[in-house]
Amino acid sequence: MKEAAALQVVAALIISGDQVLACRRASHKVSPGVWEFPGGKVEVGEEPFEALEREIQEELGLPCRALDSFDISETPMGDQLIRLHAVICSFNFEGELSSTDHDQFRWLSINQLDEVEWAKPDLPAVNKLRTLGSLSELNFRD
Repeated sequence: MKEAAALQVVAALIISGDQVLACRRASHKVSPGVWEFPGGKVEVGEEPFEALEREIQEELGLPCRALDSFDISETPMGDQLIRLHAVICSFNFEGELSSTDHDQFRWLSINQLDEVEWAKPDLPAVNKLRTLGSLSELNFRD
């Protein structure tokens, strides 16, 4: 049996000070109630950074700029393999967040990462974040 190609997904690591933005999937989405980094699917013909900037604008209405790859991992989810490209992003935003895909937001420090239930594809990036002394070394803000 031929294996299906991995689903290409991008996720934004939006850092503010020593905290990273986590978003809870809304009840109308697949895997409701789990936490993830915002992002989405890479469309045919898109580069990952381009897809990430588009997805963050669509989901959060938040202009961001993809700066640097942080982690690329593959996670089997049922019959589908998810290839998640986690990217450090810069942003310039003040105010309340809203989302088409999420019903809650939290800014989490490294020590708070275990306070939420993460979506399986995000766990490799979460585990890599845990190895850092501080998230502030990833802090980029326009």
